[in-house]
Amino acid sequence: MRERSPDAEKPGQVLRHAYEAFAAVVTGLDDEESWLPTGCVGWAVRDLVFHCLADAQRGLVALHTPSGGPVDRDAVTYWQDWRPDSVGAANGRRWARVSASMFLHFDQLRDLYLETAAATVTAAAEADPERRVATQGHVLAAGDLMTTLAVEATIHHLDLTTRLPAAPGPSPSALSSVRSTLDGLLGRAVPPAWDDEHYARAATGRVPLTEAERQALGTDAARLPLFG
Repeated sequence: MRERSPDAEKPGQVLRHAYEAFAAVVTGLDDEESWLPTGCVGWAVRDLVFHCLADAQRGLVALHTPSGGPVDRDAVTYWQDWRPDSVGAANGRRWARVSASMFLHFDQLRDLYLETAAATVTAAAEADPERRVATQGHVLAAGDLMTTLAVEATIHHLDLTTRLPAAPGPSPSALSSVRSTLDGLLGRAVPPAWDDEHYARAATGRVPLTEAERQALGTDAARLPLFG
């Protein structure tokens, strides 16, 4: 397991900040805004909120699903399974879109997301970060699971606010976890001039690399997006 800096926030705290920041956006949305497009191709706001609801629910279940098996993923290697343009990714987009459409009013989906996310945060605060838990066919330390949940929520926070310029931004500590995760997948740190939000978007295929960025990355540029 990777060692964390003694000054780094605990994974449960980072998850809390990530989910609270995302919830601050969701809380203020109305039904009309729920139909706005997001940074996820083919998804409106309500589709993305449903996807994040499912992820919070998965996290809640995983935190209560201890495993006796050996750890086979950590907060970085977990993402190796999530490559863009796969059949699974396409099916997931379709499933979220159809499922989100079953909510007649956005406030029903919004309230379900908010209560589920709050329950996940509470479960994370009470969990031993070293305990092994199972999710999606893998075993992780609970702390690493929390980090993956925070990373996903933070990247989708950026997606969610694409057409909501007045919405509050992601948590700085969660953005730092996104950066650490991307550095881990890349195998090195990118130039400091890339701010956390831009790095998150560029390294996951949300925005194209500039020519200068490609030159700075060299042969590693062909490896992006690192996940999507």
